Amino acid sequence: MPEDSWGERWSLCDNNMARKYMEIACRKKTLVCLAADRKTMGGLLELIEDVGPYIAVLKTHVDLIEDWTQEGWVELCSIAKSADLLIFEDRKFADIGKISNKQMGGIYDVQSWADLVTAHLISGPDIVDGLCNAWKGVGNEGAVLLLAQMSSRGNLLLEDYTNSVVSLGNKHPGVVGFIGNGSNSKDLAVLREVVGGGKMIWTPGVNLAIGEGELGQRYGDPREAILAGSDCIIVGSGIHQSDSPVNSAMEYARVSWDALCERVS
Repeated sequence: MPEDSWGERWSLCDNNMARKYMEIACRKKTLVCLAADRKTMGGLLELIEDVGPYIAVLKTHVDLIEDWTQEGWVELCSIAKSADLLIFEDRKFADIGKISNKQMGGIYDVQSWADLVTAHLISGPDIVDGLCNAWKGVGNEGAVLLLAQMSSRGNLLLEDYTNSVVSLGNKHPGVVGFIGNGSNSKDLAVLREVVGGGKMIWTPGVNLAIGEGELGQRYGDPREAILAGSDCIIVGSGIHQSDSPVNSAMEYARVSWDALCERVS
């Protein structure tokens, strides 16, 4: 049962999308979100087919897809849903609420297929209203992950900004949680203390092979991230650039689920 596996997070996180994620994680015994940074529709479909059973969420950058078509994307999203995946568009919206609302439509029509999106809060809390109203306008449901920390070297999301994001985000029912820094478990534990138990923390910057990555990306241990308070590990190259994406996805699923069980026990 989800309430047994998740402990207090199940009772305190009342956002419906958080509950959907926790239920999927329990069904599949994985806390893995795949950062599927592929450039073609075929590449994305291959990843879903190969590792879909071992992940809970598919994270996309729709504007990276070089052969994108509306019809093809609708089919891909249908396949992802059939694989019991939430679809997370890592758009990192940052404009004012009115513009962000319009950006949810447009050629990619994110409001019609994404369960989750990311946003910066630099423009103020109205951005969350704009994003949530876009989903409501087309009869869909979704939730926002606010960037409270980043794992890239030299980023400007410093402590005061992080605390302001958490303070405002904790008050908004459309915010499912926050993006935290998975590369530093100490920073992550501090963030969890500030956030409390009522919102989720999802973390990029984790890899079973910890250390430095490309272009300033840093990596931390996924088990340590979950024990420090992460509820979902976002893994990209550690899966799709490995010699065996299937075996790697299985291992990340095992490590993440075991860490959750350890945390709750």
